[in-house]
Amino acid sequence: MEEVKKDDNLKLVQERIERDPTAHRILSSKAQESELQCEHATLQTKVDEFDQLLQRGKEGNLLDHTFRDSTEKLHSAKRELAAKLRSTLSLKRLLEYVPSQAELIQYEFRFSELYTDIQAKHCQTHKYYATYNILLEIKELMLKETSLLNSISSQFKGALTSPAGRRKLIDSMEGILHGTQQVATRKALEIEEGASNNVGIVIQLAY
Repeated sequence: MEEVKKDDNLKLVQERIERDPTAHRILSSKAQESELQCEHATLQTKVDEFDQLLQRGKEGNLLDHTFRDSTEKLHSAKRELAAKLRSTLSLKRLLEYVPSQAELIQYEFRFSELYTDIQAKHCQTHKYYATYNILLEIKELMLKETSLLNSISSQFKGALTSPAGRRKLIDSMEGILHGTQQVATRKALEIEEGASNNVGIVIQLAY
């Protein structure tokens, strides 16, 4: 599987280079550079030959004219070659920004590590928040339980001495039961919603 990914990344880079007009310009510049170098070498050889003939004093005026013409061509070829070389170097620097296959594989590996680390931190933070919320709810329930026990204790004495006190105690107990049922229903819905969210997260991670 990893080899397939590497081949796919290499193909993507190759396609990117093939579509990039800069790469074609570099290839064209290299061909022109080679032609100019050949022309430069040919002209330089002719100049050297004419220079030798002039030094021997042969064919004076004609050779002098030919020498000047060849020298001008040589200088023109040098200037053109220098311009092409500058253009080629500029295009080479632009292509240096295209990552190699090894760099793409390294980037993919680092991104995979970073993604795994972020997911681990996210799960850990989620657990901490869940634990904190559970402890907070336990604290609230304990405080409510203490308050209810104190209320029942204070009403129990009155319930033993009068019918009105017993009625009040019964109403209070029914209210407690109703509130407890509401809390239980709400918690059941929260648990169901949390389970659905966990399933969704697992599916996302799987793909």
